[in-house]
Amino acid sequence: LIPILAVFTALLFGAVLIVVTDAAVYAAFREGGIAAGLVAIWNSVATAYGALFSGALGDASAISESLVASTPYIFAGLAVAVGFRGGLFNIGAEGQLLVAAGVAVVIGYSFQLPWFIHLPLAFLGGVLGGAIYGAIPGYLKAKTGAHEVINTIMMNYIAFIFFSWAFTGPLRRPGGDAPVTQEIYPSAYLPQIFEGYRFHWGFFVALAVAFGVWWLLFKTTLGFEIRTVGANPNAARYGGMKITRVIVLTMSISGGLAGMAGASEVLGLNHFLADGFSAGYGFDAIALALLGKSHPLGVVLASLLFGTLRNGATRMQSIASIPIDIISVIQALVIVFIAAPDIVRWIYRVKAKSEVEETVFTRGWGA
Repeated sequence: LIPILAVFTALLFGAVLIVVTDAAVYAAFREGGIAAGLVAIWNSVATAYGALFSGALGDASAISESLVASTPYIFAGLAVAVGFRGGLFNIGAEGQLLVAAGVAVVIGYSFQLPWFIHLPLAFLGGVLGGAIYGAIPGYLKAKTGAHEVINTIMMNYIAFIFFSWAFTGPLRRPGGDAPVTQEIYPSAYLPQIFEGYRFHWGFFVALAVAFGVWWLLFKTTLGFEIRTVGANPNAARYGGMKITRVIVLTMSISGGLAGMAGASEVLGLNHFLADGFSAGYGFDAIALALLGKSHPLGVVLASLLFGTLRNGATRMQSIASIPIDIISVIQALVIVFIAAPDIVRWIYRVKAKSEVEETVFTRGWGA
């Protein structure tokens, strides 16, 4: 209930922002009085949100684009959620998906192979690149106690700067001036599902991976160890679990999931890699994991919401002349209300359950 009310409340606050930034509303109050002003308020909000939802879900093309936008969100959200379950805050998903995209695109244009070899090789190569890049801060955390938040943030910058150099150097497309790589061979494409639409099989891979993450976390011994270490590492150690191994594996899995986001984007959509490739998927993934309560199903639903908002925002900007940044504000408000559920309970007079609910905390905050 709280996540649903948080989204609803964020949309209400977004409506207030739309109204107070609309000059037509002020003009209506000046020229026509209160009645005309109220009509202008309604028209402003209805036009903006009508365009938003029409652009996101209005027809088959809009729905397919919303699902396309949701695909990397699902992968990246699962990456951060797995880290949360293991008591680790993976801020490095942005860098991990960039590294994975780089590995996938290099494999994609360096070889010409049959598609049933080339596509899995490029995709798994990207996943492996993200997993290795995620394992490094995991190893540093497990062996030296170095905080994963600091290390993953720093490794983001390493990835950004390295690829900014590579796009103008070894990875630069021959004969071109733009900082982009060569295009991958068609044998490495993630195929489109319907002719004329960008919707590709990466979305269904993401759903399958979400199910796999649920099975891993809640049906396997490793998943139990990850959740136990995340809840109480001292109890896990007392129970005979190898903390170092679990931390490194958790960050590796998290990095590999983030890598799937990068690989699916370059293999399914762009087919090449350019400077400024990621649009903040790794950072938005933190919000998705929080909104989804670090549960795979919740992450999928949160990703569909964010993908829908992101796709519809473009039409809202073109039809209603509402800045696309309003959607970013709405997403930020969702995070605020999720992070502080007592605000939502106070607004709607929702009583908290008397029993203690399961909450996923990250170790290290305030330590």
